[in-house]
Amino acid sequence: MEIMKINPDREAVLLKRDNRFIATIRIGTSITQAHVHDPGRLEELLYPGNRILIKHATGKHRKTEWDVIAARFENLWVFTNSGYHRRIAEEILKIIYPGYTLKPEVKLGHSRIDFFATSNNEKIAIEVKGCTLARNGVALFPDAPTSRGRRHVEELIRFIKSGGKATLLILVFRSDSLCFLPNGNTDPEFEDVFWKAVDSGVDIIPVILKYDPPVLSYLGKIPLCNSK
Repeated sequence: MEIMKINPDREAVLLKRDNRFIATIRIGTSITQAHVHDPGRLEELLYPGNRILIKHATGKHRKTEWDVIAARFENLWVFTNSGYHRRIAEEILKIIYPGYTLKPEVKLGHSRIDFFATSNNEKIAIEVKGCTLARNGVALFPDAPTSRGRRHVEELIRFIKSGGKATLLILVFRSDSLCFLPNGNTDPEFEDVFWKAVDSGVDIIPVILKYDPPVLSYLGKIPLCNSK
């Protein structure tokens, strides 16, 4: 199912990732820089010599005129721009929770979570995470330690214990993934709180998305792997 169209303007070659937010790239024979809108490591995607897709961007106070939106992995384009996650999640949540009203960026405890979905007297707290890492068909999150991610999941657990409902929606951009697991090798504390969330009744929904430029498609849900 098509979720949206995101048109890349050019293909480029990544030369190096200067820091979390900036990459040096080559467009034809020209060398310039592009914004990386993803806090993860993306080591299997953003490495010297890999093909990437970029989109022209304008705005005040920008240091670059390009955004990285996808990177090549084998025969796949993997979408890598987390700036689109809210819009993507909204479209998927309309499918998962038809008839619910979605309110973005809601304060919950000491954090802000991505959405509240409400219908009549029911309210569901929803946090969204983006996943670009997979190994042997297993989608893995996070690919870098994330204290912020742990806090958000802890807020979902507290909301469940107070009598509410909660969902962790995981946007898996590796369309070759068959199931999902928390990446305990990278962040054992996130893995621990993830399984506490499962045991507490947080609804874990990993969904597969495929980017075949310019179309981003929703392929459906995948299960948790049979490993804990």
